[in-house]
Amino acid sequence: MTRPIAPAPAYPPREVPPVDLDAIASVRDFEAPARERIDAAAWAYLVRGSWDERSIAGNERALDAFRLRPRVLRDVSRVTTATTILGRPASMPLGIAPAALHALAHPDAELATVRAAAAEGAIVTVSTVASRSIEDCAAAAPDARRWFQLYVQHDWDVTRSLVERAAAARYEALVVTVDLPVLGYRDELLRHRFDPGPAYANLPLRDTWRAGREIDELVDLRNVPMTWDRLDEIRAWAPLPFVVKGIMTAEDARLAVDHGADAVWVSNHGGRQLDRVDAPIDVLAEVVDAVEGRAEVYVDGGIRRGPDVLIALALGATAVFTARPLLWALACAGEPGVIHALRILEEEIARGLALLGAASPAEVTRDHVRRVRPA
Repeated sequence: MTRPIAPAPAYPPREVPPVDLDAIASVRDFEAPARERIDAAAWAYLVRGSWDERSIAGNERALDAFRLRPRVLRDVSRVTTATTILGRPASMPLGIAPAALHALAHPDAELATVRAAAAEGAIVTVSTVASRSIEDCAAAAPDARRWFQLYVQHDWDVTRSLVERAAAARYEALVVTVDLPVLGYRDELLRHRFDPGPAYANLPLRDTWRAGREIDELVDLRNVPMTWDRLDEIRAWAPLPFVVKGIMTAEDARLAVDHGADAVWVSNHGGRQLDRVDAPIDVLAEVVDAVEGRAEVYVDGGIRRGPDVLIALALGATAVFTARPLLWALACAGEPGVIHALRILEEEIARGLALLGAASPAEVTRDHVRRVRPA
């Protein structure tokens, strides 16, 4: 299959000087200058949520329901953020979640994000709907810990070709998103009449589609049922570790493991799909208990600071993922911005571990957290 080449997005980032990274103390500091640099319609696509955006707001708010329980007089003279994820070492228990169209934030797009992740030893998950192709992202940083996130298409042959391309490009895991039988209803995209043109590098889109209708059609699975049996078929296409993303209940977590998942990823799609659902952090412990150690468990949603990561680890997550703050960092300063954001988060995690009385992520347990108000 000849891979398509994505043209420049319809909403190019504004050409302004990079942000002074010395003035950035937390990843939240990237948000305001990023908004100045990203077109309003592109911002709606990258950052905003679905329906009334209750879930997107609830993802961060839910973390406030937990308190950490530090232990004192523990030996934290040699704290490390290093951990093991899917059997391989990672610099920290935080990785980059999949997000579409990085070119809307910066001309270097996913190439900059992948290179930054490689520089910092963090996992990066490349989206099906990336601005740059599967192969180009792999070539940008051959040594990066790259996972490929799959959106199942109504064209089964296209779906299989994406999996086979990821395997051929030596991605180390396949992340199948299962919470998208149809796109969520996103008011802001309709108001802006968002239409990036044929800017998705991995999909065979026509040049004439308008208002995002064709991408909606490609992932609309209402007439092509995506079931657990079909998930088994996808798993058989490539000998890659298999991650099922978009799990929000214990029942589905058990089914995912029964169907061979090596990891279960707790996610409500960043509040971009069904609105008024639980925050992932609120169902994380339920999923961890249901899995019973048969698979790793990951979580995303509202992660902005090191203590957020510690809460997730204490509730049983093997690793935590985030996307929006790294898109902000990309918009502000390209690859150096993403590197700076990852370094901030790693430093916050390291200091948080020491203050918690844990010398490594592996020492964080459920005794280190308590809930102070109901979900």
